Amino acid sequence: LFEALTLVQTKKIGRFPIVLVGSAYWNGLFDWIKNVMLGDERNISAEDLDLVHIVDDASEAVQIIDDFYKKYSLSPNF
Repeated sequence: LFEALTLVQTKKIGRFPIVLVGSAYWNGLFDWIKNVMLGDERNISAEDLDLVHIVDDASEAVQIIDDFYKKYSLSPNF
């Protein structure tokens, strides 16, 4: 998770959907990221929070991924 976020934040790789399934499992970590990393330490920006999607079922995850790739078409970089 953190490696993917760092690579996207530093633009080493292009943006892609980062979807975490199971809000009961992931919300505690995400709350800590918001409160400590964003709030107290200011190590990330508010926009960085938008890189992560927390969902509770596979259909929500598929919808986020599908919506992302409808906006961005893949093409060669040359």
